[in-house]
Amino acid sequence: MVLFSGFTVLNGFATTPTEFGICRFIAGLGIGGVMPNVVALMSEYAPEKIRSTLMAIMFSGYSVGGILSAGLGMVLLPSHGWQSVFYVAGIPLLLPLIMKFLPESVGFMVKQGRTQEAADVLSRVQPGSKLKAGEQLEAAAAGKAKGGNVLDLFREGRALQTLMLWVAFFCCLLMVYALASWLPKLMTKAGYGLGSSLSFLLVLNFGAIFGAVGGGWLGDKFNMPRVLMIICAIAAASLCLLGFKSSTGVLYTLIAIAGATTIGTQILLYALGAQFDSMCIRSTGLGWASGIGRNGAIVGPILGGALMAAELPLQATFLAFAIPSAIAAVAMTVFSLREQARHRQHTAPLRTQSATTAA
Repeated sequence: MVLFSGFTVLNGFATTPTEFGICRFIAGLGIGGVMPNVVALMSEYAPEKIRSTLMAIMFSGYSVGGILSAGLGMVLLPSHGWQSVFYVAGIPLLLPLIMKFLPESVGFMVKQGRTQEAADVLSRVQPGSKLKAGEQLEAAAAGKAKGGNVLDLFREGRALQTLMLWVAFFCCLLMVYALASWLPKLMTKAGYGLGSSLSFLLVLNFGAIFGAVGGGWLGDKFNMPRVLMIICAIAAASLCLLGFKSSTGVLYTLIAIAGATTIGTQILLYALGAQFDSMCIRSTGLGWASGIGRNGAIVGPILGGALMAAELPLQATFLAFAIPSAIAAVAMTVFSLREQARHRQHTAPLRTQSATTAA
């Protein structure tokens, strides 16, 4: 947080493109490091039955920040210049209380031998669950395995699903950053004023909150990969429709749906990754998925700039933005099918053993 907040503030003092780029790069290191770790930590503390919902609520803070940034941009840019938007990023530096109240991973504390500290944290999570005399906390068998190795992400039949998760991360972050970077400019090109174009960005992030929380609830009730597959297909359709001239009400609705199904999907992918990977490789898995996805975050704005430079019709530009969403839908379909196959493989020996016992 110190990295991404501090160097974002310094962006407001940059005098050359090189200084600006260096500050953005270092801020990106902080942003990229926070996301996978905070998701892994939330996953560990969230009850299994509502894990996706709670993670989506937690991660919707990303969209709340997007709403605030768009609103602040509308207020600050006309009168205080672009630098003022970066100065606001210093607010997280005033929140040292996070260090005091955010608990450490229980599994990490147990592996370090800090069992009493871990027990105290668990007693706050579930009052009354105190250790009895002679009892002590112990890491689960999976927690004792050597974690942090990227090759572990491809073992035990996990390779195809890991790759599909990476593809979905790449495609979703491509769409998220392409829209965040170019939606105001595209809408301005379509004839809307700057104020209206920034309000579209606000609606995009507002829709993401409902998409994330609603998708998280559906993921807890049904199969998360299938839910993501449907949401990605809806994203592709909404982005295609944005290229056509519509009334203001319809346009705002389509942008809200696009936000719910692009930014919202990205949030749900973190929840899926946290549930797919075991605790000993969870941060590694999310870190790699997020890192692969960040390549999409790089490609998205570049793609948008290339499409704008080519002066393509608005329909063709939004169609290009929709293609990654369709690819992500296919990736989630493959992920879901592989998950079903793995489940059948694990349950087949149990059925055989039950049949033998019955005989």
